Amino acid sequence: MNLLVTGGAGFIGSAVLRHLAAQGGVSVMNADALTYAGNPDSLVGVENASNYIFEKVDICDSAAIERLFRDHKPDAVMHLAAESHVDRSIDGAADFIRTNIQGTYVLLETARRYWSELEGSRRTRFRFLHVSTDEVYGTLGSSGAFSERSAYAPNSPYAASKAASDHLVRAWQRTYGLPAMISNCSNNYGPYQFPEKLIPLTILNALEGRPLPVYGRGENVRDWLYVEDHVAALMLILREGRPGETYNVGGGAQMRNIDVVRAICALMDEMAPKSHPHADLIDFVADRPGHDLRYAIDAKKIKQELGWSPRENFASGLRRTVAWYLENRSWWERIRSGVYRGERLGTCGLATAARLESV
Repeated sequence: MNLLVTGGAGFIGSAVLRHLAAQGGVSVMNADALTYAGNPDSLVGVENASNYIFEKVDICDSAAIERLFRDHKPDAVMHLAAESHVDRSIDGAADFIRTNIQGTYVLLETARRYWSELEGSRRTRFRFLHVSTDEVYGTLGSSGAFSERSAYAPNSPYAASKAASDHLVRAWQRTYGLPAMISNCSNNYGPYQFPEKLIPLTILNALEGRPLPVYGRGENVRDWLYVEDHVAALMLILREGRPGETYNVGGGAQMRNIDVVRAICALMDEMAPKSHPHADLIDFVADRPGHDLRYAIDAKKIKQELGWSPRENFASGLRRTVAWYLENRSWWERIRSGVYRGERLGTCGLATAARLESV
């Protein structure tokens, strides 16, 4: 199979490529613009594989994307390229609108034209897998879980841009017959995650003795999914999923943010002890604007129809993650010394609100 992966230098994309390099049997073209979160260091051991090709490409560049389809002749597309950090979308939504919506449109149109010209078994086998997020569903109360039938109600610019891209994929499948599928996953974590996200940021700040910021009182709940379990689900959907279907992928590990941070502190006390408990560094900060209260995924469909279930529970996955960051300083030190140094993002509106309250 010839597989075109967009965003293969990102967190989930690089995990997909490392998996494929280890498994073999698939020829992979990685199309990535190498923005701030696209890190070639995450592909060490992949870049020299005989079944791997990399091209630095912006998915909004229709001519470049058309050339990739023409030259690589993919049997399938796994679309992972996206702006993905909620806080960054609050500070500046334009990049999210451009990449997540316009970029997805360019890919869909190019894939549609390409697929319409295929013949025989190649046309029948072709698949387009769009990888999305549970954040498109909005927020939950104290009970319930998102299923594939849940209504869309995005609350952040990031979530709105991904919801729009999901709708485009669904429309191209229904209108044009493009054999496309959508996956909506819960919060991923694991090795090689860019350190603006909660888990790696907490690990690295704890290691450096810096404050561990927790929004509000840390009551927000997320369903955590180890990235390698997510990769296994994506490969299964690509091979066995049904065109026109959506598959929710969740780790079955609902945790309050404060409990995640405390679990990391306990592991750091064990694996990198300091003179004081790491939990002393916890710092409750002003909440994110529009912060969704709770996410939870109902993953029965993918379990029952495709036989997938996560292998890692949260405790084992988190231990593996903390150990990886402690053992791979060279990977994250280059990031912390340059493109992201652990600063707070997503504060747009907080200063204004504070000024209004003081009037």
